Formats: sequence, C-alpha cells, structure tokens
Amino acid sequence: MTANTLTELDLLRARMTGAMGGQMPRHVRRLSWSPGELAAFQRDRLRALLARAIEGSPFHAARLRGIDPGRFELADLPRLPVMTKAQMMGNFDAVVTDRRLTRNLVERHLAGSAAEPSLLLGDYVCLLSGGSSGLRGLIVQTVSEYADFVCTIMRRPMAEAMTPAGPPPEGVVIGIVGAGSPVHSSGLGAATAVAPPVRMIPAPASLPTGEIVRRLNAAQPPALLAYAAKLAELAREQRAGRLRLNLRSVTSMAEALSPAEQTVIGEAFGVPVIDLFVSTEGLVGRSEPGSPVLTFASDACLAECLDDRGRPVPDGVASSRVLVTNLHNLTQPLIRYELTDRFTPAANPGAGFLRASVDGRADDLFRYPAASVHPFVIGAPLLRAPAVREFQVRQTERGADLAAVIDGDLDVAAVTAAVRDGLRQAGLPDPQVTLRRVEALDRDPLTGKARRFIPLGTRIP
Repeated sequence: MTANTLTELDLLRARMTGAMGGQMPRHVRRLSWSPGELAAFQRDRLRALLARAIEGSPFHAARLRGIDPGRFELADLPRLPVMTKAQMMGNFDAVVTDRRLTRNLVERHLAGSAAEPSLLLGDYVCLLSGGSSGLRGLIVQTVSEYADFVCTIMRRPMAEAMTPAGPPPEGVVIGIVGAGSPVHSSGLGAATAVAPPVRMIPAPASLPTGEIVRRLNAAQPPALLAYAAKLAELAREQRAGRLRLNLRSVTSMAEALSPAEQTVIGEAFGVPVIDLFVSTEGLVGRSEPGSPVLTFASDACLAECLDDRGRPVPDGVASSRVLVTNLHNLTQPLIRYELTDRFTPAANPGAGFLRASVDGRADDLFRYPAASVHPFVIGAPLLRAPAVREFQVRQTERGADLAAVIDGDLDVAAVTAAVRDGLRQAGLPDPQVTLRRVEALDRDPLTGKARRFIPLGTRIP
C-alpha cells in the first residue's frame, strides 16, 4: 500500500504507533521515580497546564484570574475552583484551548466515527465519556496527548515484558473485550493499537458470548483485558472448556469485581486478576495481581480524595468524590474536575504515587433466561445520541426501560431500534424496549448520584 492509498485509519494507526513508541520508554522509567522526582515533574506539568489554560481557554482564564502559573506550587491546588462535567459540557467551546474546536464540530465528528475512527482537523482524537453517572461528556486531545494516556495504561505490562535485550519484538499482545465503537476509549485503543509497542486483538463486549469465545480461541492472546462483568462470564466459559486460553495475565476494567469474583476468575484462568481503573478524563490506576489496592499514574493525573465538605480523607476512609487534574491534556484542560467514584486511600510510605482501592464502578450484567447482556450494549446508542444528556436503564423481564433527559430533538424510534438490535445480537429473542423522556433522573438523596444501569430486582433507595 502506497502513501497515496493510505486510509485515514491507516494514518491514525501509524501516528499512534509512532507516538507510543517514542513515549513509552519515558513512561517505563517514571515507574521507578522517587517521590522527589515525581513531585518536581508534577509541579512543572501543573504550571504548564495552568499557563495553557489561562492563555487559550476563556472559561479557565476567568476562573484562574490572579493565578501566576510560574510560581504555582502543588500545595496551592486546593485554592482553585472545582470543575464539574455539567460545567464542562455547558461551556465546552470556552473550555478548549484551540478556538477552532466547538461542541457542534466534535459532535458531528463523533457521529461520523461510530464505526471507524478518524482525526478531527487532522490532529485531534475525540471520545465519548459516560462514566458511572450517565452524564454524557466529550473529551478531545491531540494524538500525542492521547498516546500519553494510553502509555499510562500499558507501561506496566511493557515493563514486565522487557528483557535485557529490550522490549519484545512483537510488542505487548493483549486480547481486549471492551467497547465495539471507537468513540469509546477501549474501542479506540483496540482499533488503533495494531502494531508494536502494543498490539490489541479485539473481541467487542457487544458480541454474543459464543462469538467472543471463538475470536479469543482463534487468536490465543497471552494476556486478556476485559470488562469485569464480561470477564466473569468468560471465566465460566473457560471452566466449561469452551474457552481455551493459556494466559499470563488477566485484567479487569471498567467495573468493580467482588473478592469472590476475583477468586473464581483467577482460578478459572490460573492467574490472579489485575484490576484496572481507567477514566476517559485521564485518570489511570492498576493493581498488583490479586490486590484490591491500585497504584495511580500520579505523574499524568493529580487525584484528590475528598469528603463531603471538600477535605482530604485520611488513609482507610472512603472519599465522597475524587477531583482530577489532568496533566497531559492541554487541549481540554480538566483542573480539579469532579469524578463521582469513591476512593479509599491506602498507606503510601514516601508519599509517591497515589495508592487507593475503588468503590462505585459496579455496572453489572443484565441476566435474562436466554442471555447475559453487558450494559454497554444498551448504553452505547444512548451515549452516541447528542440530544441525550443523561440516561438511566432499568432491566425488565424481556428487555429494558430507558429514561433519558433530552436536550433538543431525538429520534426515539431510531435509538430504541438500535438498543433492541443490540439486545437481539447479544442473544435475547424478541427484546422489548421502551424509552421515556424525563425531566431528571432518580438520584440518591444523600449522595446525589444516579445509578446508570439497574439490573432486574435491584432496590434503589
């Protein structure tokens, strides 16, 4: 294939491969940094972020008025205002630092990228963020910034694969059971990481279990990365002998696993489970095999674990929220950005990288008599609809009831049909789906959180 016949996807893959190959060695070296080296890097990155935000973002320029980036210290961070997803989306055009970028432009680009990824304006990666809250968000970053993000996810496996001769020639090879569409982070990673240093073999979670098993059996990846609920199902397939993988590592992502599930999955695959936390907003954490405590990439994102009154929680106490400051995305500055996940910090001698366990990522499979369906199958069409601001999905006996907060025009019939088709593909015969427009979602009166996916029989306070 000549340069003249390369597709946009080919060019995106080439740029991602080059960026990751150039950045990965630096990321691997950071894993062994001392607390002093980490703090100096964080301070310099934070100053650069603040300077770019003040210069290029009208939203941040107003909120950071009076701040001198060149003299800003890490200890000064609590002085800055908190940023919510609702604020980010409501002021999107003023948040980004490239004045060419607008929410409408990004929405149109994502609408055309549901099946195959491409770059916006020749340089920008665009992603949808749903999160446990169900509030739809847009994340935009350059190829280099996105490669930084992916390196924080993959650097530990790369470090473990290194030999005295260097990285493995074939790269780190991973079978991934995640999003099927590249507008979601795991889907984009699977579509673009096709050559060393990282090569992913996709088996999307939206496929029927039998097809996922077939693809994984054919590929025989040495490592498996999958949505937690789907991983539990694949462990049953492995025990039954239908899935036949000989794995060196198994990693759970996107939802919390109970200790019992971790044990069962580890026994099925013969290796203890690694827990991976990834937010599209940029925060990444990874556990040691079999451990409930994750170590977060504090060189790429600062994370503040706070109580209801905005005070840092001590070790061993669960936070009510986490504020993230993304140090590598200068296109869309996220500064003290609120995530609704709950972290419980763990002891960290030397005050280096944040260590914490995570609560609040418990999207479960919808289990029907004929099939078990990952909620992503239902949530994906809702996330792709620009008019849907928030949504909640309740499992019913024969399908799902969708409640959506809608801004603007929505083709209800098309969205309902897409959800119904996804359920049918996943193995549910004659699925029944309804979609209701609501003014607001039901929320926990104490926390203000709305559970996005509600399996049948779940009692919500």
